[in-house]
Amino acid sequence: MKKGFKYILYILTAISVSACKTPYTPAPTTTVTNYLVVEGLINISDSTYINLSRTVAVSAATTVKPELKATVSIENNQGGSYPLKELGNGVYAAAPLNLSAANQYRLRIKTANGNSYVSDFAATAVSPPIDSITWKATSTALNIYANTHDPNNTTRYYRWDFTEEWEFHTNWNSQEISNGVQIINRLPGQQIYFCYTGDASNNVMLGTSIQLSNDVISQALINTIPSSSEKIGLEYSIFVKQYALTKDAYDYWTLLKKNTEQLGSIFDAQPSATIGNIHGLTNPAEVVIGYIGAGTITTNRIFIHKNQLPNWLTTPFYPICDADSLDCCPPCTGCGVPTTCEVVNYLCVGFQGPLTLQIPIIPIVHGGVAIGTLAAPPKCVDCTLRGKTAPPPYWK
Repeated sequence: MKKGFKYILYILTAISVSACKTPYTPAPTTTVTNYLVVEGLINISDSTYINLSRTVAVSAATTVKPELKATVSIENNQGGSYPLKELGNGVYAAAPLNLSAANQYRLRIKTANGNSYVSDFAATAVSPPIDSITWKATSTALNIYANTHDPNNTTRYYRWDFTEEWEFHTNWNSQEISNGVQIINRLPGQQIYFCYTGDASNNVMLGTSIQLSNDVISQALINTIPSSSEKIGLEYSIFVKQYALTKDAYDYWTLLKKNTEQLGSIFDAQPSATIGNIHGLTNPAEVVIGYIGAGTITTNRIFIHKNQLPNWLTTPFYPICDADSLDCCPPCTGCGVPTTCEVVNYLCVGFQGPLTLQIPIIPIVHGGVAIGTLAAPPKCVDCTLRGKTAPPPYWK
């Protein structure tokens, strides 16, 4: 849910933008910070996760300030109340509550400083299944699409987000490792060449069938990946979540999309300060940012292997990763002698100048004797600096 903070920063910028026709550049300081930010969905059929945080100055070193020790609960319009548990780092959750879609729901919050907040009651919006996630390779990119429909013609408004994971490898495949005494061959379980990593969507993706006779969404663009991206160099997976929206929620997300994607253009509509459906009870004039709806989420995951794609040449994450030969550390005559140069997993040596941290890759052999090693900087060799060697549990 941290990805939503990008949206919030743009909202705050929008609030402070006047009717000027030049791109807005935030000043080093800000006049207003510490707004409460509320993100999440009251999920009537699965676990509910709500994220609470505070805005910070645009110039601040950190962009996330979690709201801790709050009391959070879900309420329905029949008088029912369901508490959420604090998980830490501003996240509050409830196990599946199996709530009735016939009721309306809202969120009630009391922060540690005693201030209370409540969202508007929201009707539930039940998402139909995702029919399929499809993709198409163009000459320069991979486009990924969502397809869905509601046979009852009642949904009409949709939103999507996603997480993505991919397998990647580093520039160099290290065959050696230091055990603290000597450089030895790296075992299969010690490989640091192939890893898995991921990311989350940070754009607002919306769709509506309101202008159509049937409630059908076809080929809604979810993600575009450049053909040179590391993401599609080996195997890629995307997990798409689909949300049904009420008209009010759709209007909120549409405004948010405009503010985040169009802010600063002289040809775009000027940003609006509308910021959601959550209100302060202790101080009604206090600004609270976020929109809390109620409903269900439907999901779909696909995998795409490089063999299914054109023969694209992908660019390494670190395009420049030179390796060089390193002599055995003096005063020894062989790399098997303990020295302060050899430490676990890394070889610390003078490398074309200052003392530099390097990882050995392969031995340099002369006359059947290892006289040195080919080595490169850790970022070029050790994939665990950006990912994990174990695949995710759902990986094919």
